[in-house]
Amino acid sequence: MNEIANEFKSLRMPGMAQCWTSLLETRKIDGLSFYEGLQMLLQAEKNQRKENRNTRLISAARFRYQVTIEELNFDAARGLERGKIMQMASGEYLKQGAPILITGATGTGKSWLGTALGYHACLMGYKVAYFNIQKLFETITLHRVEATLSKFFDKMANMDLLIIDDFGVKVMDGQQLLDFMELLEDRHGRKATIIMSQLAVTDWYDVMISNTTAADAILDRMVHTAYRFELKGGTMRKLKN
Repeated sequence: MNEIANEFKSLRMPGMAQCWTSLLETRKIDGLSFYEGLQMLLQAEKNQRKENRNTRLISAARFRYQVTIEELNFDAARGLERGKIMQMASGEYLKQGAPILITGATGTGKSWLGTALGYHACLMGYKVAYFNIQKLFETITLHRVEATLSKFFDKMANMDLLIIDDFGVKVMDGQQLLDFMELLEDRHGRKATIIMSQLAVTDWYDVMISNTTAADAILDRMVHTAYRFELKGGTMRKLKN
């Protein structure tokens, strides 16, 4: 009997191996028909592979926090409407390649909301990348020095969801703005993007004044088709701590 579990492992079927071992230990295997047993083994392997895939996707996303949609404090008065958030959780915006803009003062829950949506996207099988905007530009600079920037842009273009946090913390210089525009241009209408910012959308132009043409192009691609969350109220960080 143990040989069968070992064979499952050698064939890289850990879900089946674990299920088989469990059936033996609990002596449930004797009460199952061949069809029932096979169904249980196949379902166990399917579940294990899904869990492994989700773990890989979540790890690759490099989220700042670990938070699920179920952990959000829904409050319409704060801009966290349950219905609207659950609409996003359906994944329709991912299929549309639509942007989501999340704005609000420090501590209102922007990063938590963006991360929760990204985490949920991973559970749905989508590839996600999360960046603080300063880290994003540092990564771009490193790839430019290593002459691998086009590969990085191609990788980002193929991410199902790109999450950019802390947009607008400082004015972008000319090269940063061009790089940012290229990232968004590659994704426009194809892949979803979430941007979180302390600045109201009406003030975004001010951090892109180094190139007004690029600023106009970025805002045109991001603003008009975006879903928006404008978070309000005092800080929630004490509640989370």
